[in-house]
Amino acid sequence: MSTAVSQTWSMTQRQLMVFVRQPAYAIITLIQPVIWLFLFGSLFRKVVELGGFGTTSYLDYLVPGVVVMSALSSNMWAGMTTLDEIQRGTLNRFLTTPVSRAALMNGNVVNNGLVTAFQSVVIVLLGLLGGADYPGGVAGVAVLVLASVLLGTVFGALSNALGMLVRERESIIGINTFLLLPLTFLSSAFMAPSQMSSWMRHTADFNPLNWAMVAGRSALSADPDWSVVLGRGGALLGLAVVAVWLSIRTFRSYQRSV
Repeated sequence: MSTAVSQTWSMTQRQLMVFVRQPAYAIITLIQPVIWLFLFGSLFRKVVELGGFGTTSYLDYLVPGVVVMSALSSNMWAGMTTLDEIQRGTLNRFLTTPVSRAALMNGNVVNNGLVTAFQSVVIVLLGLLGGADYPGGVAGVAVLVLASVLLGTVFGALSNALGMLVRERESIIGINTFLLLPLTFLSSAFMAPSQMSSWMRHTADFNPLNWAMVAGRSALSADPDWSVVLGRGGALLGLAVVAVWLSIRTFRSYQRSV
């Protein structure tokens, strides 16, 4: 187990070097969340007057949604990295080494988790500068960041599996584009559940994106419902474990095919 963890960290460091050497990438990945945060925050600021948001400031409500949406949109493209390594032959060369096969897959996932945590903290700080209030304090922010990382792990691992299955950029782009908007709008990202139509509200109950938002918003509130936080967080953790297991199984299938 210690060897697998060490090898996973080595693979993670390899991925992190790409992020560190391209600071422009970090800035670009934050542009869209900033647009969501301040553009939508200003555009829909009076929507809280409809009620059901649990706050008088729409920015307070929006920040957890933007954090989680950012985690989703960035991790859905993890399969593109895997696909690049397949096409360059890098992944096949690693297969000739004794490195753990789980480490080859999980290094990418851990890297995405660390980047997601960094992005989440930056978005929370930007929200704070914009006037958002977090009654749940540091503990609430930590829960929100953890929920976003778990969500990112789910979709990052699934994206890796998808990259090994389809092995085509166009397929990954098409599937991600198809899923992103439905997952976003069938959640409480922008609108309070009480203001959503019945079928959308019930559909959101089965949306992992919404689980992360509900856990984060509850933890950030003045009176957190920890049963809700643990329930949604536990569901995300279970789903993340299944997704990572599936990506490893898919990788072993890929290994037998080369």
